[in-house]
Amino acid sequence: MIQISNLSKSFSDQILFENISFNLQKGERCGLVGRNGSGKSTIFSMILGKQLADGGNISIPKGYKIGSLEQHIQFTKPTVLEECVQVLPEEQQFDFHLANKILFGLGFTDEDLQKNPNSFSGGYQIRINLCKCLLIEPNLLLLDEPTNYLDILSLRWLRSFLRSFTGEVILITHDRAFMDSVTTHTMGITRSTLKKIKGSTNKFYEQLELEDEIYLKTKVNVDKKKAHLEAFVDRFSAKASKAAQAQSKLKQLNKLESMDDLKDEASMGLQFNYKECPGKTILELNNISFGFKEDEILFKDLTLSVGKKDRIGIIGKNGKGKSTLLNVMNGELDTLSGTIKTHPSIQTGHFGQTNIDRLHGSNTVINEIQSANDALSSTAIRNIAGSLMFSSDLAKKKISVLSGGEKNRVLLGKIIANETNILMLDEPTNHLDMESIEILADELINYPGAITLVTHNESLLKNLCTKLIIFHKGIAEVFLGNYTEFLEKIGWEEENLNKESKEEKPTLSKKEIHARRAEIIKERARTCNPIQKKIDVHEKLISDYEKEMDEQTKIIAEATEAADNDKIMDASMKIGKLETQINSAFEELEVFEMEFLELSEKFDKQLSDIHEN
Repeated sequence: MIQISNLSKSFSDQILFENISFNLQKGERCGLVGRNGSGKSTIFSMILGKQLADGGNISIPKGYKIGSLEQHIQFTKPTVLEECVQVLPEEQQFDFHLANKILFGLGFTDEDLQKNPNSFSGGYQIRINLCKCLLIEPNLLLLDEPTNYLDILSLRWLRSFLRSFTGEVILITHDRAFMDSVTTHTMGITRSTLKKIKGSTNKFYEQLELEDEIYLKTKVNVDKKKAHLEAFVDRFSAKASKAAQAQSKLKQLNKLESMDDLKDEASMGLQFNYKECPGKTILELNNISFGFKEDEILFKDLTLSVGKKDRIGIIGKNGKGKSTLLNVMNGELDTLSGTIKTHPSIQTGHFGQTNIDRLHGSNTVINEIQSANDALSSTAIRNIAGSLMFSSDLAKKKISVLSGGEKNRVLLGKIIANETNILMLDEPTNHLDMESIEILADELINYPGAITLVTHNESLLKNLCTKLIIFHKGIAEVFLGNYTEFLEKIGWEEENLNKESKEEKPTLSKKEIHARRAEIIKERARTCNPIQKKIDVHEKLISDYEKEMDEQTKIIAEATEAADNDKIMDASMKIGKLETQINSAFEELEVFEMEFLELSEKFDKQLSDIHEN
């Protein structure tokens, strides 16, 4: 059990939290919520010993192992598989199936496992670190925004993994549905304090709202009582007949503690400006194909009609072409074949990762939003900035110093600065806090135009999208139904294969798996260790024979110079005998090595079969 007592931390004049305390009991999986910048990641750094608290204490049991998702990238091994298994104890580093299972779940292929980890994109490099974090089987997992780097399939795998994880978890994620699906408790930082409850984020925020309501009502009553006592004292303190009563009321007044106003936490205010489109269809794709190389086609012969009120989700694994398709639909990339027809009244609001990269670092927030529409007045621009939590001096911040979430909000501001009738959005929820995502989701639901959306947020897909473009089975195809219907009727290919595999084998409980695995490892050690000892003995024997041969060869060289035939004859006979001994030792070594290899493969297969149940 971890115990946090009276922890405080501030930077300059900003107080993150003061005197916060909580315990993490055995088996608890706790979601940590709070606005961006409230100190969630700082708590992780303190638990890991990377930052010092201004005050308070963190108590961690002796021998308690903590695993965290390391954002810093530093690889030392030539292949992904070797990089991952190095975190295992030396005696387990041949248990490749343990790493394989996690890596496959995180979207790596068999071929990927032998590639250099430095050859992968940043998102996949983070996944390698996530595999290393999960592989050490820690008592506590600290996961800071793991969902930012995972596609839907990997997210679904991680959700299943965390549900079955027997240790403790503290999870920071902006994906509320994901958090609620895996956690047993919720704790949140609000107004520099921390509160923890058993249950979901919904229950947490409902309880917080109720407590705020009670506080405000109590404050009103206290303020009324103070006003009444102050009026009595002011009116009668000078009168001799009422002096004793006035003094009594003054004592009551002094005992009443002042209750501060609740601090408002800034929220994003978002409203897209809509321009009516007179046509029924705003965009048509006719048999379009695209690939950056002609022999590496990302999608082909894709046909889709986008109605002016359609909500289309684009889903699939990372790296398959989802963002590229959005850029083709927006006209930023030309098709290899096929045509795209747009309505003359189309006005697009495009939120893409490349657009974020194109923000001008030297611009202020106001300058950048203004650049989207020079016709807007300075007041209108400031109103947009203010609605996105860039009020007063914050609107003068340079783009170069903004966080990922702040840059996302600036890009949304540039879209708001113009009227649109179709939104093309590529992972717009990345780096936004939970509250901002909910505001964005509500605005998208109420938006009167068309939406095409790339996202791994399953809750957003279920609540918003009525059609899908699915990248799977090596193709991109249109599905005329919502995400729930897709899961019911088609489902993800990899999950279906896993399901079929599981149906063929009896399911073991986690306790049975651990017991069976321990039994197999024990049996492997009992069977293989004696053979390994024989291999070691023979390898040393061969090495000793070879050293003796070197010595006899030197003797022959020296005897030849001295013309000592007796020595030459004696050394030659010894070399002949050593050669026979070496050949015999090599033959025996080969037998032992083959036996060891066959037994190892047998036990590896048994372990793999257990983990596939």
